[in-house]
Amino acid sequence: MNILNAILVQSQSGGSGWSGMLMIVAMIVVFYFFMIRPQQKKQKEIKKQRDAMQKNDKVVTAGGIHGRIKEIDEHVVMIEVAPGTVLKVDKGSVYPVGQAPAKDVQ
Repeated sequence: MNILNAILVQSQSGGSGWSGMLMIVAMIVVFYFFMIRPQQKKQKEIKKQRDAMQKNDKVVTAGGIHGRIKEIDEHVVMIEVAPGTVLKVDKGSVYPVGQAPAKDVQ
């Protein structure tokens, strides 16, 4: 923080153009570590989960439809949403659901 404060003071007091450039570079680094990098990690994790999906896994589509995988292909997933009702969905819009035990409501 002291470095950024020093840069701000220098740029406000008529410092050279390098201090402005340094501030822009610092902002880019901050954006990378706080926004871009975590998003890339999350996308890698989702891709790994999609590659690990198998027949009979519980999934949810991007549209919020829940079901079980009946067939899985390279780009297409066949999801059974009700007995005898199968939907053909793009693999990129399917997310695995955690295997948490279902709660009985009585």
